[in-house]
Amino acid sequence: MAVITEAAIRELAGFRGQDAPVTTCYLDVDGRRLSRHRDYEQELERILRSARARANGTESVRSDLGRIEAYVKGGIDRTTTRGLAIFSCSAHDLWKVVPLPVPVRSRVVINQAPAVAQLESVAQEFERFGVLLVDKQRARMLVFQLGELVDRSDLFDELPRDYDTRGHSDQGDVTGHVEALAATHLRHAAQVAFHVFQQEPFEHLTVGAPASMVGTLETALHPYLRERLCGRIDVGVGANLADIREAALDVEREVEREIEAQAVGRLRTQSATGRRAVIGLAPTLAALIERRVEQLLVSDDFSEPGWRCDGCGHLGLVGRVCPGCGAELVPVEDIVEEAVEIALAQSCHVEVCVENADLDVMGRIGALLRY
Repeated sequence: MAVITEAAIRELAGFRGQDAPVTTCYLDVDGRRLSRHRDYEQELERILRSARARANGTESVRSDLGRIEAYVKGGIDRTTTRGLAIFSCSAHDLWKVVPLPVPVRSRVVINQAPAVAQLESVAQEFERFGVLLVDKQRARMLVFQLGELVDRSDLFDELPRDYDTRGHSDQGDVTGHVEALAATHLRHAAQVAFHVFQQEPFEHLTVGAPASMVGTLETALHPYLRERLCGRIDVGVGANLADIREAALDVEREVEREIEAQAVGRLRTQSATGRRAVIGLAPTLAALIERRVEQLLVSDDFSEPGWRCDGCGHLGLVGRVCPGCGAELVPVEDIVEEAVEIALAQSCHVEVCVENADLDVMGRIGALLRY
């Protein structure tokens, strides 16, 4: 599974279909909910039926929908794939399939640019993530991105296993020696983790180790790694890769929910005091047009129709004449997607928030402003 980067998302968001719209398809293929191939094919048929009605006779869009259908019905390896993001514009030879390790909200968007909001949400939720697992003998350091293993390193320190079982009369008091060996092993594990970090930097680190060791292990970590600690997982050093991945994904989700909550808290505070923040769709669109947005916050399932001016770039909820230049506005299926794409093009940080009730109360969208 190819790892999708922020740079790739921004490049995709910058694509414009001059002669025909771009068709974006997000499809949930999560085997835990849709166990049979027929289940996700029915999900596809449901969203394509609506999309064909909205195609308005556009040959390129009809071709896009047919190609998407053929691709999905050709079979999907769901070993690690739970969602698909597909971008197509037959008139301009655009075809990009992005398998994702998490479910997505199934929908088809037909717009002048790729609808990247869900993709951005997945990319920011699953940053590069380190997992350090340790026991008395072994250490494993793994790095995941978007649920995929991108690096790993294993360490085995040959500590005598029978110190605890042989009689003290045979071996004397070896407690100090055992503790010294254990401390050395933990230092080795911490060194391995830092070496991997230098080769494949990651944003967050979680640790799995016996309770008697975990505190000492965390203390032994390099300061760069200690500041990235984000919790502990109950996974043994000998666990299989799938179990480690799932435990890491659970921690990642918790981390991202906390990041989102902090950002929404800043938005709420600053908007209440009138300090460089706006909430609600219309004020946020206005701030984007004025290029004042530093960070855009939007609920992950928020969508609204709207209008766009191809002349001056105005975005609005009411048509048909542009208030900026007087040109005729173009109807847009999802103005929220347009807002996300423009924010990315302006190098704004976009935070797509999942099930955040506070943001929903504030209109499901808002922005922290540069000025």
